[in-house]
Formats: sequence, C-alpha cells, structure tokens
Amino acid sequence: MKVALFSDVHANIFAFEAMLMDMDSQKPDAVYCLGDLVGYHIYPNEVIDEIRRRGIATLKGNHDEKVENIITTPESLSEPGKKYAYHLIREDNREYLKTLPGHIRLENKLNNEKLNLVFAHGSTRSIDEYILIDTDAGYVLEMLKEANADMLFVGHSHKPYHRILETRDGRFKHVINLGAVGKPKDGNPDGCYVILHLNAESSTTNKNSIEIEFRRVEYDVEASAKAIENSLLPKEFADALRLAN
Repeated sequence: MKVALFSDVHANIFAFEAMLMDMDSQKPDAVYCLGDLVGYHIYPNEVIDEIRRRGIATLKGNHDEKVENIITTPESLSEPGKKYAYHLIREDNREYLKTLPGHIRLENKLNNEKLNLVFAHGSTRSIDEYILIDTDAGYVLEMLKEANADMLFVGHSHKPYHRILETRDGRFKHVINLGAVGKPKDGNPDGCYVILHLNAESSTTNKNSIEIEFRRVEYDVEASAKAIENSLLPKEFADALRLAN
C-alpha cells in the first residue's frame, strides 16, 4: 500500500501543481494533507479549490487556523503586509478551513498486529508545537504513548526527517516530518512530500519493515517569487522561497 502525505503548501500554486503531477505519477492508494494550505503567498483559493476538488483528507494547520480571526474589508485588500495573504481567501474557503480536523488516526492490522498511524500538523498536543529531529527522545516517546501512535506524521517545521525510536519493550516507533511543499526551510528550494510504503511484513518489531520515501520536486521558484514581489506581500517572502530558509 502506498500512502502519499504532504503539508505546508502555503498558497504556492507553482510548487503545488508540480507536486501533484509527481504524486499522480506514483499512483498512491490514499492521500492526506497535514495542513497549512494558506499564508505567505497569493494563491490560497487555487490551492484550496484543488484540495476540495480532489477530496483530499486534510488537517487544519496553524496558518489555516489564523483565518478564524481575520476580518477582511475593502480597505484591507489594498493594504501591504503579511495579513494580505489571508484577506485573499474567499468566504466559502474560509468556512472550509474552519471545519478542518486537528488530527487523523488510522488503524492498520498487519500480521495480527495493530499499526496505529496518527497525523498532526505540529504535534498531537498542539497545532503549533515543533517536533524536530533532535527533540528529546523521552518527550517524543511519551507523546507517542499518550496518542497511542506507532507512527506519527507531522509538518509545521518545514524540515523533513524520519526518526526511529526504540521503546523499552523493544518495539520501534516512527516520527516523520513531511517537510514542506510550498515553503521548504532546509536549504533545498524543491518542494517535498512523502510516500509511505506498507506491506504485509510491516511491523513495530522490525524497524526496517516500513519504508518512508521523501520525494523532492523541482518547480519554477523564480516565477513563484516574482508573483510575491508583484503583490502586496512582504518581499522577504520571495527571498525565503529562493533561499529555502
């Protein structure tokens, strides 16, 4: 079984379309989005419309949550600044963002063993908590136990990694950060998403039985950056795409 997961599109339609083309070529059996469809760019409606058209199960990210406190007026649509990215969102898409869930949980049964997958934007404890590759192992294991998760998939930091932690009873837990489709921060401007490969032998007792494939996708970074520079958004948002920081 192939499961595609992505996060942090941040209204970057250039990166999103390139990622979707690559993802479709992989023919995944299921697709999930871990949030932050909006913010930092000028194409939130195009991104949300495609997510909805495809019926992709999607979580609420911290930037999606910000929409709940944004009041748009005719004047705000002509004011430069960071909030301009949120003022662009249509009302029907705002309502969609407001109703997105905080977590998704899947229970697979393989080899007479349950394999619990949990998806969160930041963490299972907070939408804007960073779970990094070097976050204290004891803290992460405690969180996994609390969430009854064998595999935890997150976004938010925009820095991809696959970390395997061993429990006291000799089982292996996996934490996977998907990186970011539309705003990488790991020095590589290419969009990033993940394909999870599960098979009949996948188990918590064999750390190598679960394959995580990070796919990097080139897109026209310069065209995307120029679109920001020609808008009312801060110009540093364009530089952040070029530098992937």
